[in-house]
Amino acid sequence: MRKYVIVVILLTCLQAKTQILGTSAIDSLVENARKKFSVPGIAVAIVRNGKIVHIKGYGLRSLNNRLPVDANTLFGIASNTKAFTAFALGILVDEGKISWDDKVRKWIPEFKMYSPYVTEEFTIRDLLTHRSGLGLGAGDLMFFPDSSDFELKDILYNLQFLKPVSGFRTKFDYDNNLYIVAGEVVKRASGMSWEDFVETRIIKPVGMQKTAASFDRLKDTTDIIDGHAEVEGVVRVIPRSRSKVDHPAGGIYSSVNDLSKWVMLLLNQGWLLPDSTRIFSLSVQKEIWSPQTIIQNGDPDEYRTHFNAYGLGFFMKDLNGYKEISHTGGLEGMVTQIVMYPELKLGIIVLTNQQEPAAFIAISNQIRDGYLDLPKKDWVAEMSAANIVYQAEGKKVADSINLEIKKAQGHPANIKFGIYAGRYRDPWLGEITISDKSGKFYFTSRRSPKLSGELFPYKENSFVVKWEDRSMDADAFVIFRLNENGTAEGMRMKAISPLTDFSYDFQDLDFKKLPEAIK
Repeated sequence: MRKYVIVVILLTCLQAKTQILGTSAIDSLVENARKKFSVPGIAVAIVRNGKIVHIKGYGLRSLNNRLPVDANTLFGIASNTKAFTAFALGILVDEGKISWDDKVRKWIPEFKMYSPYVTEEFTIRDLLTHRSGLGLGAGDLMFFPDSSDFELKDILYNLQFLKPVSGFRTKFDYDNNLYIVAGEVVKRASGMSWEDFVETRIIKPVGMQKTAASFDRLKDTTDIIDGHAEVEGVVRVIPRSRSKVDHPAGGIYSSVNDLSKWVMLLLNQGWLLPDSTRIFSLSVQKEIWSPQTIIQNGDPDEYRTHFNAYGLGFFMKDLNGYKEISHTGGLEGMVTQIVMYPELKLGIIVLTNQQEPAAFIAISNQIRDGYLDLPKKDWVAEMSAANIVYQAEGKKVADSINLEIKKAQGHPANIKFGIYAGRYRDPWLGEITISDKSGKFYFTSRRSPKLSGELFPYKENSFVVKWEDRSMDADAFVIFRLNENGTAEGMRMKAISPLTDFSYDFQDLDFKKLPEAIK
């Protein structure tokens, strides 16, 4: 009897662990996630021990053309590009052309941050580690949403106006603009543009035949996704991001077929098989995959995670005794993830064409759990439940705001638009105009045309701007400052919903009314 009980206990324990998923199980998982999270198309690849063990496309490239996703379908990989920028710099370190701890001003003399001390001390390493002291997504509105006319020289000049929110090298806050600067270091140290360097020194040697450093450099766009987003409750195709300035931070287009080669190169420590060519040294990879900036971590959970950090272009943590190296990426209408476990020679790639991260999280986590012998969990169900709570929170906020707008509209005599109208200027985003258009009050950005929308009275001297492009899902408060005469002299902004993408860094803006507009 005792032996029987022990056997039952052992079987129960075994059943509580996630099994390594086979092809049919992965197919079911992906289709379940695709339907649950309304993602038109997904591509998945798994590499293990130098071989591709699963690679496949699911669903549609676009709701417009209804063509199927396959292993060669191209997606924007967004911030997964940052790894390529880190290794591009690593190759230059291998060649002795730069050092990780070179001062940025050695290569870019015009580089200037808010603090003179930070300006002088800022290193190439600091460009890649999200510890600048700037806030989350600071300055992203210079290239996001895609429509602005900002160039590299503008970003380099405007960095000095972004005020820090923490001490230099004291805190993790994710940044994109400094990766753009890192791309310029590649250019000045190598004599090649970042795009040319990455394509000739990494992409082509690795055999990533369809991959390009940006959408505009793709030679063949016959097999490519459209981006999708939920717009007023309906998933639809949205305009493609065509930004030209942010390539080192998020420009690469690739497929799971090509990215499998990239992941195998990383898991093989820079060796390109079968011809045994080395793309970068082991010392460079160790530095890139070593913690540089600590990220606050909670108590160990069932996955026994004790540390969380950012290296050079990668997140890293321990998970059930294994080191996890990963990154995600998000552009308008598409989100992606690459996750690796070097000790297991395991890599998982998930690309999607809808800006809903729950899908790739559920898929990669479910696949991962089987290989890492982790507790059994239905990740699609778990992420779906979390999404319901998350979306409900966002809806609650939006409903309360709309209720206040309706109250204010019921008292039109209390709204004196004239005291707010005019031109305003922020030090780095530039000019915006508050104007009357056929009886409606409008916010219009001169340098970023997508930041255009109707203003609705909210409370006192606060308004809500609802952007004309409803796929942005980033409506914001506009709070005017009044002078002693009761006329607006400036304004600040703040995202309304907790679901707003951090790259809409409205909170970093500080507009002052231009003198000629003051009455």
